[in-house]
Amino acid sequence: MIESTHTATVHQATAAPGPVGPSAPAIKRGAMVPRAWGLRHPPVESLPDAEPPEAWETAARNRRNALKLSIIGATALATGVLWQTHRGWASDPWAFALQCVHLGLFALLFAWVSAGCVTAIMGFWVMLRGDRHAISIKDAGNDALGADARTALVMPICNEDVTTVFAGLRASCESLAAAGALRLFDVYILSDSSDPERRTQELAAWAELRAQFAGRGRIHYRWRQRRVKKKAGNVADFCRRWGRNYRYMVVLDADSVMSGDCLLGLVRLMEKHPRAGILQAANQVCGHDTPHARAQQFASRVTGRLFAAGMQFWQLGEAHYWGHNAIIRVEPFMKHCALAPLRGKDIMSHDFVEAALMRRAGYQVWLVADLPGSYEQQPPHLLAELQRDRRWCQGNIQNAGLIAEPGLHGVHRAMLVTGALSYLAAPLWLLYVGLGVLLWNVGGNEAFQPFLEDGSLAPGVAALWLGTIGMLVLPRLLSVAALILRGEQSQYGGSLKLVASCAAEAGMSLLQAPLRMVAHSIFCVVALTGISLDWKSPPRAAEDVSWREAFAAYGRISAVTLAITAVIGALSPSTLIWIAPIALPLLLAAPITVLSSRASLGERMRRAGLLVIPEESRTPTVLRNAWAYGRQERRLPGFADLLASRRLTALAAEAMGRRDVGLGMRADVRARRLDELTAQPGVVDAMSNADRMRFLSEPNHLLRLAQPLRPSTFTEVRPDLRLAA
Repeated sequence: MIESTHTATVHQATAAPGPVGPSAPAIKRGAMVPRAWGLRHPPVESLPDAEPPEAWETAARNRRNALKLSIIGATALATGVLWQTHRGWASDPWAFALQCVHLGLFALLFAWVSAGCVTAIMGFWVMLRGDRHAISIKDAGNDALGADARTALVMPICNEDVTTVFAGLRASCESLAAAGALRLFDVYILSDSSDPERRTQELAAWAELRAQFAGRGRIHYRWRQRRVKKKAGNVADFCRRWGRNYRYMVVLDADSVMSGDCLLGLVRLMEKHPRAGILQAANQVCGHDTPHARAQQFASRVTGRLFAAGMQFWQLGEAHYWGHNAIIRVEPFMKHCALAPLRGKDIMSHDFVEAALMRRAGYQVWLVADLPGSYEQQPPHLLAELQRDRRWCQGNIQNAGLIAEPGLHGVHRAMLVTGALSYLAAPLWLLYVGLGVLLWNVGGNEAFQPFLEDGSLAPGVAALWLGTIGMLVLPRLLSVAALILRGEQSQYGGSLKLVASCAAEAGMSLLQAPLRMVAHSIFCVVALTGISLDWKSPPRAAEDVSWREAFAAYGRISAVTLAITAVIGALSPSTLIWIAPIALPLLLAAPITVLSSRASLGERMRRAGLLVIPEESRTPTVLRNAWAYGRQERRLPGFADLLASRRLTALAAEAMGRRDVGLGMRADVRARRLDELTAQPGVVDAMSNADRMRFLSEPNHLLRLAQPLRPSTFTEVRPDLRLAA
C-alpha cells in the first residue's frame, strides 16, 4: 500500500484547492491540409501582390544585388589568386580533375565566408544609422486592442524539465497580467511527453499555474496521444482543434520567456501590418553560468546581434522564422503552411519551410530586431549543443530538397541553401584541405605550389589566409565598435571588459571549432546516408559533464587524431605545425568539453567581469522571476504520488475529458490487467511505463486503479468538485 502522509510537502497541486475539470476547451474544428510538393499551380486563396510594389520591396532588391555583387567580386578575386598558385593546368588527368574540384570548393567556401562578412558590414551600418524600411517596435503604438485580436500562447513540450518549462511560463503569464493583457491571451501547454513521471509532473504544475491565474486567464493543457510530426505536428494539431478561435498565435519553446510588453508589441504590430504573416522577435540568449553557455550568449548578444541586423537589412519582409518566440497569423498559416512529407519522410526542421510557404502565399515575414523582452536559453555545454545540432543538421539538409519548389521566393530558396551549407561547410573545408595536400603530392608540385623553395608560404596563399582570417575576425571587431559608438559598453562591464570578453569568446570558439567541424561532418554523413535519427530534447538544466561522458563522446576521435598525427610526424615533421590548430583541440577534446561545462568556472568569469551580458547587469523583471521560480527547491509529484492523492487522481482523470473505453475488447484487456496489478503487493513497481501511460489516458481505469491504494476512496468525480489530498 502507498503511504500518502508525505504528499502535502511534495507539491501544492496535491493539496491546494482549485478548479477541477477538462484541461482544454471545446474543440472547434478547422482544416489544415498539406499541399503536395512540386505542384506548379499557385496556392489557392493567396494574398495578391501589392500594387504598386511597396517601398521595402524595391529597397530589398537593391540591397540583395549589392550583396551578390560584393560576394561575386570578392570570390572571383580570391579564386584568381589561388589560381596563380596552380601555375596552369596540370598535364596529368588525375591532377587536372583534382585542380577543378579544388578550385570549385574554394570558390564555394570563400563565397560562404564573404557572405557572412558583407552581412556583418551591413549590420554595422544598420546599428549606427537605423533602417527606415524595417518594421520597428516604435511603430506599434499604444492603441487598445480589441477582443477580436485574441491570441493563443502555444508551448509544445516533449519530456522536458518541468521546473524550467513552468518557471518561464509562469513568469511570462505574470508579466502579461501586470500589463493588464492576460485577458487577450489563452495559454496552451501542448505535451508530447512519453514518460509517465514527466506527464504527472506536467499535470500538477499545470493545475497549480491554472489555479494561480483563475479568473484572470485561461491556461490549458493538452496531451497528444498520437505523436506525429513532432513539434510541427503538435502545433498543427492545435490549429485544427482550436485555431479558428484565434487571429494570432505566439509559438514558444520549452525554455522561452517573453515579457508582457513584448507580447503586446507583437500583437499591435500585427494589427498595424495586415500583410504580415509572421513576426519573429529577436531572441536574447541567457540563463546559464557555464563557460560554454556564457561564451555563446555573449556572442549572441554582441556578434549575433550584428548579423541579425545585417540579415534584416537585405531580407526585410522575406525574413526567416526560428520556430519559436514569434507571432503567426493563424488563418493563412492553416491554409498554406501545412507540411506534407518530403520523399516519404516528415519535415524535421519546419521553421524555414513554414516561413517560405507563408511568403509564397503573399504574406510577409519580418524580423523585429529592436523588440526587447524575448529570451531563450543556450545549451549548457558542448555535448548538449551538438545533440541539438544533430537534428538541425539532418533537417536543414533534408530541406535542401525544396530549393526548386515552385512559387518560393528567391530569398527563401537562398535560406534553404544557407541552412544546409551551415553544416555542409564543415566536411567541405576538410575535403578542401585534404584535396590540397593530395594535389600537392599527386601533381608533383606542378599542379599546386603553396610553398616557395625556402619552405615559406607563397605570397598568394599567404594573402588568402590573411584575407580569410580577416573576414572571420572583422564581424567581431565591428560588433565591438558598434557597441562602443552606441555608448552601450557599460552594459558589458565597460570598454576594456568588452574587448577582453570578445577575446575570451574568440579563444573558446577557436578551441571548439575543430570539435564542431568533426561532429558536423559526421552528422552530414549520417544525414546524407539516410541513417535514422532518434531525437530527444537536449537538457535545459546546467549539469557538469563528467569525464566519462566526455571521453565516451570524443575518445575515438582523439585516438584517431593521435594516430594520424603520429604518422604525419614520422613522414613529414614540418607539417605538424600546419595541422596543430586542428589536431591539438581534437586531442584535448575531453578536457575542453569538461572544463567549459563547469558552472563554478563560469561563475568566476562572471565575478571577474568577463562574458557579461546586459541581462546580468540589469535583469528584467520577467527574467528575474523566471530564474527565481526555477531555483525553488521542491520535489514534483510522480506517478505513485498521483495514485496516493485524491486531488491529483481527480485532476488526471478529468483532464483527459470524456473517454468511452468501458466496453469492448479494449475494456476487457484493461480490466484483466487491473486485476493482475491489484493482486500484487507492489502495484506501482509492477507497472511498466506503457501501463502507466495507458491508465493516465483512461479516466475510469485510473480511478479504479487508485481506489485500493488509499484508505478512503471515491467513485465519482464531478467537474466542480474540489478535493483535498
